[in-house]
Amino acid sequence: MKMISNNPQYAANVNTSPFFKKNDKNFINILSSKQLNTLDHLSMLDIFLSKDHIIEPHYHPNASELTYCVSGSATISMMNLDTKIFQHYKIVAGQVVNIPQGWWHYQIAHTDDTHLQGIFNVNIPEVVLGSDILTATPADVFAYSYGLDEQQWAANVKAISPSQLIGPPTK
Repeated sequence: MKMISNNPQYAANVNTSPFFKKNDKNFINILSSKQLNTLDHLSMLDIFLSKDHIIEPHYHPNASELTYCVSGSATISMMNLDTKIFQHYKIVAGQVVNIPQGWWHYQIAHTDDTHLQGIFNVNIPEVVLGSDILTATPADVFAYSYGLDEQQWAANVKAISPSQLIGPPTK
């Protein structure tokens, strides 16, 4: 293994490395080479969800993801880029789903206290979120591309928060 640092670290506490927090029951911690400098082509998201919460549709341009269910139950849905057809996998504790690099996907918890781990084959996973695509793209681009009414499109996406990550929104 190539040494990444003159001060190698071999242990870390994922609980002290928040990635995203919606509330005390729905949050994500991260472990990457930033937290543990001896990781090489490996990183992890430690995901906690309550019933009916979703990790919003997204993709990872630089990594494949192995989603492991530690506890609870969730459906992992992903779009096959060749067929444009969604595949849905309901998993419980001990089961995994492999999501290929670049595939559009999302996860929905079916029980409270669902715990998932997303394991990636890169030091730091990149993510492109659906909410960011919808909110950052100018309304006139969607209107022109799909023959939509620009004001109606803008009104419909106005309530979407950028970088939602865990939904649905808190009311």
